[in-house]
Amino acid sequence: MDIINNQYVQIVCSSLVIYLFIIIAFRVLGKKELSQLSVVDLVFILLISNAVQNAMVGSNTTLAGGLVAAAALFIANFLFKQLMYRFPRLDNLVEGEATMLIYDGKLIKKNTVKARITYQEIMEILREHGVSSIEEVDLAVLEVDGNISVLSEKFKRRTVRKRKSKQSLSQNQG
Repeated sequence: MDIINNQYVQIVCSSLVIYLFIIIAFRVLGKKELSQLSVVDLVFILLISNAVQNAMVGSNTTLAGGLVAAAALFIANFLFKQLMYRFPRLDNLVEGEATMLIYDGKLIKKNTVKARITYQEIMEILREHGVSSIEEVDLAVLEVDGNISVLSEKFKRRTVRKRKSKQSLSQNQG
């Protein structure tokens, strides 16, 4: 009985370490990447989940071991979100801040470089929002979730659209 309980404690601890590691990895990756999961990104996430599975449950491939790992992840996620809600500085550390890309018809070059968004991507995003030039934009913001909000026509028209991956664009054209 002691060995079984020790195994489950190890599964919980391993699952929590993996959870925190993946949060940190996604934070380092950048928010732009979160809103545009391509086929490559999806495969990457599936492979990461498969790669860390053994690190979480070890040799315990039982239903109970899987349920303990899943429960630990659900509880950790719930508690982490509660902490982020209670402590805005932690939320800011994990989620980051919105980044202004365009203000009053002018591209903010240092912010686009920081966000790793090219001029061509900016123009594509503007077209998706029904705007044909940077000069027409009052405000464009890269939100913390990776989406880009665009305000135009003296801040009267606001659009927020999820960015399409290149894969879904080519499928829609064919």
